[in-house]
Amino acid sequence: MWVQILCGLVIYKICKKLFYDDDVLDVETSDSNAIFSVAARLEKLYKGKAYVGLRIPDPDTGSRQNIDIVLITKGEAVVISVKNLSGFVTVNADGSWVCEAVGRHRSAAHPDPVADAKKQASILESYLEQREVALPEGYLSYKVIIPNPKFRAFMVLVKCVLDCVLLPVINASYFPPEVISYDQWMLMKSENKSMLSGWIKGAFRGGKKEMQESIHQQLNFILSTAPIWDRLEVKGNKHVLGEFLEFKGKQEDIQALRYIKRSKVSRLDVQKTSMFGLAPSRLQVLYSSRDYRSEGASSEWNEVTVRSSTEVLFQPVNSTKVRKFKLSSVTSMSLSA
Repeated sequence: MWVQILCGLVIYKICKKLFYDDDVLDVETSDSNAIFSVAARLEKLYKGKAYVGLRIPDPDTGSRQNIDIVLITKGEAVVISVKNLSGFVTVNADGSWVCEAVGRHRSAAHPDPVADAKKQASILESYLEQREVALPEGYLSYKVIIPNPKFRAFMVLVKCVLDCVLLPVINASYFPPEVISYDQWMLMKSENKSMLSGWIKGAFRGGKKEMQESIHQQLNFILSTAPIWDRLEVKGNKHVLGEFLEFKGKQEDIQALRYIKRSKVSRLDVQKTSMFGLAPSRLQVLYSSRDYRSEGASSEWNEVTVRSSTEVLFQPVNSTKVRKFKLSSVTSMSLSA
């Protein structure tokens, strides 16, 4: 009987390793995936270009400022902070948020998101000035978007004038105008010009509506060459922003992948072959050499074959924990210079 139990456990572990993909489940509701989803919808709504996962140098501190999204369209630039929060939020008097997840007795504190977005916009504007692009007054704005459908109720602490008691109010209108709630986010449409005008409040106050083509081109060029996070795409069209560290696996596989370094490679794609729905034992890794002349990938692709058990070590943004992703769950990976 013990032999049967032992064999059963071995078979279970093998099946779990082959068919159960923990990595994909873990990133299903990730912040990074929410950012990419918001960026894609913004591009569709406003026919612009959304730059995701920027790391803009801060001239005051010497560090890099993370910016979720910068949206560039004709006549405007918007810094967007995406807050993928779920549960009830309390807005304190100092502007900070406290989020308590539904069904859990745990709360997480968040510094004032609007103040953070304003700071990001200021750092971006300084960075653009250093690169000799001066934006017209009011041209650059900032917003905070809440795209999570589980974040519907807002508990805002409002100070009562008469007795100075803080009262809970369930109303999104009490949030600053820079905050786009989930319901407002869902109502946004490309033909909704009034919503769009709210995004660029004060832009070109002199009455000029169209951005000069030269400034538009400069902005796109600078942001396309600005520092960004590495990005990992896994099964199910899910994304993770962070920093690629290294590969882990058999020595011969690591040796085959030795050329894939950020100084030499800008992108890799993983292709799998399987029979009868079984997990593949070997993977084809296609990688493109970095072309510094064109600030991107070259048209030449190289190929190596490794075991599907090979892992990618990746540190997600705002996480102290290094994650291991099975290479078999990875669709592609882009590396910043």
